[in-house]
Amino acid sequence: MDALSETLRVVQLVGAIFLQGRFTAPWCYQSPAADAAAPLLEPGAERVVIFHMVTEGECVVELDGEAPMRLAAGDVIVFSRGDAHRMASVTGLVPAPATPLKDLLMRRPRQLNYGGGGATTRLLCGYLACDARLARLLLDGLPPLVKVNVRGSNAGVWLEASVRYALAEARSPRPGGSGVLSKLAEVLFIEVLRLYINEQSAGRTGWLAGLGDRIVGGALNALHRHPARAWTLEELAREAGTSRSVLAERFQLLVGSSPMQYLMQWRMMLAANLLCRSKAPLARIAEDVGYQTDTAFSRAFRREYGVPPATWRRRREALADLVTGA
Repeated sequence: MDALSETLRVVQLVGAIFLQGRFTAPWCYQSPAADAAAPLLEPGAERVVIFHMVTEGECVVELDGEAPMRLAAGDVIVFSRGDAHRMASVTGLVPAPATPLKDLLMRRPRQLNYGGGGATTRLLCGYLACDARLARLLLDGLPPLVKVNVRGSNAGVWLEASVRYALAEARSPRPGGSGVLSKLAEVLFIEVLRLYINEQSAGRTGWLAGLGDRIVGGALNALHRHPARAWTLEELAREAGTSRSVLAERFQLLVGSSPMQYLMQWRMMLAANLLCRSKAPLARIAEDVGYQTDTAFSRAFRREYGVPPATWRRRREALADLVTGA
């Protein structure tokens, strides 16, 4: 399994499409920062990423400090840092009076109709919630606005048709519609990441840029396939088809750490996932992520997360109980 698939499998995303908007020109709508929306979108989430998909027409997106970006049907835009932003038919319009977010999200997906009666633009708005460390892994190195067009991909036609079907089902009395929308939000986000990896320009850095690099991507895939293996830099370089010095230099340039530092961080992310999602004893988890003793494992975990693994597990359980009201 490749590094992106393994990462997404281990640290699960939670998502939904929460708004279906029909806007007619002229129109302008202000979206709050993701941090402000997070408690209403996904209580207990450490990080929320907002995305919009244009299914009909065109519009512009405005973000303070950035040049306006024009969007057309099939475009998906991701706000990698969760910034507040404006969507509009043209630049320079005053945003509509904001509906309180709590009211807007009372029923999901909410249908919103607004505008002056001119040309129509249809938008789907969704979010992905995830662990803060995973967010850094996936999103570090990305620009504030990431735009791709899914209609140019093999999955694009299927995705758009599936989203339309799921939206219709969500409004029907049959159960399960919101669950389908949640999964489609995750699939759409993953497709955006895959397209971005293929389309990104030279000079980009970050984990996703590393995945798209032949040498660093080969090393990342090897580390993710066999995280418990006692890797050496020489063995990893052989796996990536290069020399130790070239691998070390390119890995540091793109990912921002050495291969061995990255391996330790990935092992700790795996361990955190196991602590959250299983009752396995610490000794078993330590072995599963490549440590011979639970003492060495606890020491490494404390360096990464600030507390011993047993304490971290208890705190996560308490947080989960608080969120669910248990």
